[in-house]
Amino acid sequence: MATYDKKSISTIVRKNVKKYRLIENITMQELADRCGLTHGYIRDLESLKIDKTPSLDTIAKLCNALSIEPQDLFRK
Repeated sequence: MATYDKKSISTIVRKNVKKYRLIENITMQELADRCGLTHGYIRDLESLKIDKTPSLDTIAKLCNALSIEPQDLFRK
């Protein structure tokens, strides 16, 4: 069984946000608009150089905007 910590889970979620945004063929700004977030937040979220872990509320917003289930964001 794999061991996870906050950083590794955050990285998986953040990579998947970008993956599903690209699958939806929408820009960061379009995703931000759908979620009620800023472009800067989405940019920082997708940038693995900045330590940004989305809250559960933000994860729900992202899932609704991307038409995915929450577990999709946590899959490797």
